[in-house]
Amino acid sequence: MMSDSTGAEKEGHSLSEKEISENLEKIIKKASGRVIAATFASLINRIQQIITISEKCKRKVCIEGYSMKTNVDMAKILGYIKAKKETFISIKQIKNYPDQKITVICTGAQGEERAVLMRIANKEHRFLKIKKEDNIIFSSSVIPGNERTVQTMKDEILRQGAKVFHYKMMDIHAGGHARKEELRKIIKIIRPKFFLPIHGQYSMLVAHAELAKEIGLYEKNIIIAENGHVINLSEKKIFLEKKKVPSNYVMVDGLGIGDVGEVVLRDRQMLAEDGMFVIIAVVDKQTGKVKGSPDIISRGFVYLRESKELLRDTRKKVIRIINRATGQGGVVNWTYVKNEIRNEIGQFFFTRTKRRPMILPVLIEV
Repeated sequence: MMSDSTGAEKEGHSLSEKEISENLEKIIKKASGRVIAATFASLINRIQQIITISEKCKRKVCIEGYSMKTNVDMAKILGYIKAKKETFISIKQIKNYPDQKITVICTGAQGEERAVLMRIANKEHRFLKIKKEDNIIFSSSVIPGNERTVQTMKDEILRQGAKVFHYKMMDIHAGGHARKEELRKIIKIIRPKFFLPIHGQYSMLVAHAELAKEIGLYEKNIIIAENGHVINLSEKKIFLEKKKVPSNYVMVDGLGIGDVGEVVLRDRQMLAEDGMFVIIAVVDKQTGKVKGSPDIISRGFVYLRESKELLRDTRKKVIRIINRATGQGGVVNWTYVKNEIRNEIGQFFFTRTKRRPMILPVLIEV
């Protein structure tokens, strides 16, 4: 048996859908203006609940968002969504009805950039603009990592005067992940010989494995595996092999897949954080001395016009490094000279600015 572990650290049962439906009905019945409910495009049951309540309240329903429209159309054909044909209207027809007779069910509860609710909040939607009487329902919990985006969107909606309802205010969403009591129950029903907790952080997998042990499964028959582990399973036993398989992220960059390595990503991070500094020096082939003053290009490090003293000192150091290397006679190792420039100028910049830009020395012999 493999079982989802995301809720394995949470006590009790998940929220009942009946309770959620009752709370949604309270909000929609009391609403004096439009109801705009955002949820997951795949959460057909929640969409059905809002449609049913809207029909009770004599409201027309508009489904907005490409993925949600597609899912609803398929669900209607398959009989999973039941509603009167006249209940549904298009987004262009909204203006033909009073606000208290309109429910919009849309995508974007996670603050996705181009989803419907975000476009409404940012005043970018062609047909929907927030009004003071609007009631915005977030019928979803926030996926970890989306907290800031969702909060920004809520704030923007509130600034425009609408009311916002979300799962922390009242029970209008139940997460899709079973909690401890439900996980215990399913293990008791199935009574598996071998148990593999899956999906979730490592602590969640461990908590789920502990539940299985409490119920009476043998510890040797419970495996906690991470990405890359190889699980060996037969009728008699289950165990982890010592070898692991690669399970790193596969980077997609332009037309290339997997061709961007750690070195390239490290360079990009350095360029993004500290910028780039190019030093171009022309060296006389016969004398080995620098001709003129080295040219400098700075991108994302310092503004050249406002850093004249730093640039003057940098030029002096570069000339000193090159002259030192070429003044010893014999064949000059230009790779060595470039490395010296990178190291010494890099240390100099860090001492003066506490930043480490990418330094690219270009030496031209003439």
